[in-house]
Amino acid sequence: MSRLPDFEGLAMFAKVAEEGSFAAAARLMGVSVPTVSRAVARLEERLGGRLFNRTSRQLALTEFGASLAARAADIYRQAEEAESEAQDLGVQPRGLVRLAVPMSFGLRWVAPLLPELMRQYPNLCVDLHLSDATADLVADGFDAALRIAALPDSSLVARHLCAVSQNLVAAPGYLDVHGRPRHPRELAAHACLSYAYRARSQVWRFTHRDGSEEDVIPKGPLRVTNSDALLPPLLEGLAIAELPEFICSEYLADGRLEQVLPDWHMTQGGLYFVTPSARSRPRKVQILSDFFAQHLGQPTWRWHPGAER
Repeated sequence: MSRLPDFEGLAMFAKVAEEGSFAAAARLMGVSVPTVSRAVARLEERLGGRLFNRTSRQLALTEFGASLAARAADIYRQAEEAESEAQDLGVQPRGLVRLAVPMSFGLRWVAPLLPELMRQYPNLCVDLHLSDATADLVADGFDAALRIAALPDSSLVARHLCAVSQNLVAAPGYLDVHGRPRHPRELAAHACLSYAYRARSQVWRFTHRDGSEEDVIPKGPLRVTNSDALLPPLLEGLAIAELPEFICSEYLADGRLEQVLPDWHMTQGGLYFVTPSARSRPRKVQILSDFFAQHLGQPTWRWHPGAER
C-alpha cells in the first residue's frame, strides 16, 4: 500500500457524502460515475471499513463513514482554496471590488491614491462608495471598507492600518475672545459643534495626562454628517469642534486652528480595512488591503505640536 494518502479517494468520498449520490457527485466533479465508485471502493479497502450503506434506492453513511466525512470535506475545501490561490498568483488581480470609505477621508487620502492603484492593477475595477454613514457590508453587498473607529466591529474581520487621533480645535481668534478652557467641564460655557456619525456616542471622552477622565456632551448651534462642514464656522472663529487629525493637521500646522485642552486627549481610534470574512477572501480584496496598508500605514497627515510655521 502506498504511504501517500489517497487524496482523490477522500475528495470523491467527501463529495458523494455531501451530495448523497454518486451520480450527483460525478456530475459536479466532471468525471464518470464508475470513476467515483472505484475511488470510494479503493478508499474503503485501504481504510478497512464500509463508508456507505447502499441499496437500490438509498445511499447512507455508515457510522464509520460519518466519522470521516467532515474531515474529508475539510481536506477537499483546503485543496480547492490552495489551487485557487496558486492560480491567482500567476495572473493580475481582476474583477470588481465594492469598497465603502468615509467621505472626508476618501476625498483627501484615498482618491489621490487611485491613479497609482489603476496603473499598478489595470484589470481591477473599484466601485468606490463615499459616505460617512457606516455601511452594512453584508446587507449592502460590499467586499470591503475602510473604517475609522475606536474599535473594529467584532462581527467583521479588521486589519489595523494606522492610528487616527481626534483633536479638539478652535480658531485662535475665538479663543482670544472667549477664553481658553483649562478643563473639559469649562466647555459648557462654549459653543461646541458636533459630528453625527461618531462611532460610539455623542459624548466627548477626555483623558488627562495624569490618567483622570472626564465626559462632556457637546452643546452648540450645529451638528453635521460630514466633518468638513465644520471647517467654515471654525475658521471664522465661531465655535469649538472635534476633528480627526487627517483633516485638522494642516490647519494646526499653519496656525489657522489651535488645539484646545492640550493636556487632555480624546478617544484614540484607528483606520481599519474591514471585510465580512477572512475565509476564502478573493485575491483582489487581499491586494486592495495590502495596497492601502502600504500607502496609509505611515500617514503623512501627522501633526506634531510645536512644529507650526
